[in-house]
Amino acid sequence: MSASWRRVCRAGAAATLLAALVAAGATAVPYLTGRVVDNAEILKPATRERVAALAKAHEDKTTDQIAVLTVTTLGGESIEEYAGRVFAAWKLGQKGKDNGVLVVVAPQDHKMRIEVGYGLEGTLPDVAASRIIRNVMTPAFRNDNFDDGVAQGVEAIVAQLEGQTTGAGTSAQFADVESGSKKQSFEFNGPDIPWYMRILLGCFIFGIIGLFTVIGVMTPGMGWFLYVFLIPFWAMFPIIIIGPKATVGLLGVYLVGYPVAKLWLKRQPWYAKAAEEMKTKGTTTVGGMVISSGGSSSSSSGGGGFSGGGGSSGGGGASGSW
Repeated sequence: MSASWRRVCRAGAAATLLAALVAAGATAVPYLTGRVVDNAEILKPATRERVAALAKAHEDKTTDQIAVLTVTTLGGESIEEYAGRVFAAWKLGQKGKDNGVLVVVAPQDHKMRIEVGYGLEGTLPDVAASRIIRNVMTPAFRNDNFDDGVAQGVEAIVAQLEGQTTGAGTSAQFADVESGSKKQSFEFNGPDIPWYMRILLGCFIFGIIGLFTVIGVMTPGMGWFLYVFLIPFWAMFPIIIIGPKATVGLLGVYLVGYPVAKLWLKRQPWYAKAAEEMKTKGTTTVGGMVISSGGSSSSSSGGGGFSGGGGSSGGGGASGSW
């Protein structure tokens, strides 16, 4: 073998090794669990649910697919390359229409991008995507307000895609629906039912919502979704058994105790392993029970079986930093 040929072989081997090292250090593409995949955990559960609902309503109306992904860091990869890899893996948009939009936010790197599918580049051109990043998302992110930045950004994207001259007021659309309930007070008289009926009803009611509460606390992913989902049940059903005053106290214990227990379990090695499996595989095993993401988790919501339709992106869109 000639010296020149050996040099070529060594160069090729070095290039292959370098590519392998880069690939090994690259941020993995997470499992698509819903329209909002909050792996960086920077969004409140209510924000994830509302953004997912807005994206779903737009998809039902137009077939366009909008997804949001947050990752802690890009691991040195450019936001453009990473967004392209995610878009290709998730196949957002309908096949043949390529009408998908991906919003990626990497808080540790202070980077964001709106990746636009081929079919929407005319409706959501690069200049419009850049304007949304610059005028809507960046000011909120600079104030560490990721909830408003993402919510208002998706709202502006929907407004652009639907041909609206201006998006609906985000503060009205994403207002906390719970605030209205605080303005009213109600007086309840506990039902006059026999003690044995209270026991039977208590076993039934507390057995069901208690089981789902335990599952939520122990399960990575869907746990924070269940926390929000179960609040109305803990607020209303116990009234039948223990009356309104005791129910208020029980609700307070739930509101405080659930996140405390969840955060404590998050530090346990088995929980961290299960959380990583949920992010990368979409399933995990907890206590011998196989659990699937099902499109609702702390890092996802509003999925409901959501999956890409086979669309692709040609690199259109815009990137930004804050």
